[in-house]
Amino acid sequence: MPAFSLEPEQTAWCAELRALAAARLRPLADRGEPGHVNRPLLAELGRLGLLERLFTSGALDLCLMRESLAQACTEAETALALQGLGAHPVHAHGSPAQRGHWLPKVAAGSAVAAFALSEPGAGSDAAALSLAAQPDGTGGTRGWRLTGEKCWISNAPEADFYTVFARTTPGAGARGVTAFLVPADRPGLTGTALEMLSPHPIGALAFDAVPVTADDVLGERDRGFAVAMGTLNLFRPSVGAFAVGMAQAALEATVDHTRRRQAFRGTLKDLQAVAHQVAEMALRTEAARLMVYAAATAYDQGAPGVPGRAAMAKLLATETAQYVVDAAVQLHGARALRRGHLLEHLYREVRAPRVYEGASEVQRGIIAKELYATAHDQEAR
Repeated sequence: MPAFSLEPEQTAWCAELRALAAARLRPLADRGEPGHVNRPLLAELGRLGLLERLFTSGALDLCLMRESLAQACTEAETALALQGLGAHPVHAHGSPAQRGHWLPKVAAGSAVAAFALSEPGAGSDAAALSLAAQPDGTGGTRGWRLTGEKCWISNAPEADFYTVFARTTPGAGARGVTAFLVPADRPGLTGTALEMLSPHPIGALAFDAVPVTADDVLGERDRGFAVAMGTLNLFRPSVGAFAVGMAQAALEATVDHTRRRQAFRGTLKDLQAVAHQVAEMALRTEAARLMVYAAATAYDQGAPGVPGRAAMAKLLATETAQYVVDAAVQLHGARALRRGHLLEHLYREVRAPRVYEGASEVQRGIIAKELYATAHDQEAR
C-alpha cells in the first residue's frame, strides 16, 4: 500500500464537517434524551446530505465522515453510523422494492434503521446464532416464522426496521443463515430497552412467530452470513475512524491544557514526563489514523485481505483511543471527571467500540486466521 495522504479537497471537506457538527449538530445532540433516538438530529443529518452519502460514497469517505463528526459531536457520528450499519444490507442486497421504499427515508432521517445480529448466546460468534426461521406453509408465498431473541441491538426498540439474521437451515453453521428486512410493526415483534453505558438506545428484541416472506429476504436464502460479514468489513475500519476522532479530540484538549496549566514554576508542557506522554498520544493517534485510511482504501480498491485489514484497523484504533483518552484524563486531573467535561464524555464513549462489531479479541482471531490462510495458500503454490 503506498504512503497515504488526503487530497486538499478531502481535508477541506473534513474541516467543513467539523464546523457543521459544532454549529448545527452539537446543539441538537445536547437537547436529545439519552437512551433514545434523537430524531431531530437524524433529520438534520438528512438535510445536510450526510445520510445520503452513506449510499453514494466509499469506505474512505465513510471514515472521513465518522472521524470528523466524532471530533465535534459523537452523538451525530453514532446516529449516522447506525443508519449506515442498519441500512447498508438493504442498499447492497435489497430488491428494487426494498431499496425504493426504505433508502430514501433513511437518507432523509425519517426512518431509523438497525442491524440485528447479536443474540444472548451468539454475540461475536455470529455463526452460532439461533433465531429460528421456521417454514410457514400458509398463504401462496413461501414464508417463514421467526422465533427467538436478539440482544444488544443499537437503536432497538425504537427503530422503524431491522436487518435481521436468522437460521433457515438448522445445523449448517454460517451456511444456514438468511438476512431479512423486518419492519418494526410486524406482528409478533416486540422490544425492550436495556440500560447500558451508551447515549443511544440499545435494546433486546423478541420474535414470537414473526411472519416473513421471500419478499423480505436480503440477498439469497442461506447466504446471510456473507451479508453480515460484508457489512462488517465495510464498517469496521470506520469504527476505527470514530475512535481516531475521539483520540484526536482528547489529544487537542490535552495540548491546549498542558501548554496553559501552571504547575511546578512553569507549565505542564515544560515537564519532560508530560511532554513525552503527549508525544506518545500523538504518535499512536496518527498511526491508527493511517491504518484506518489504508484499510478503507483497500476496501474501495477491492484489494486482497480486506477482512484482516479491517480487523487490524478497528483493533489498533479502538485500543489506541482508549489509551489516549485515559492519558488525557490523567493529565487533566480531577477537572476531566466533572460531569459535562469533554473528557468525561469521551471517557464514557470510548469503551464500547472495543466490544461492538467484534471485540478486540475477535479482531485478533480474524487477523491470525488471515495470516495462516495466506501462508497455507503460498505453500500450496
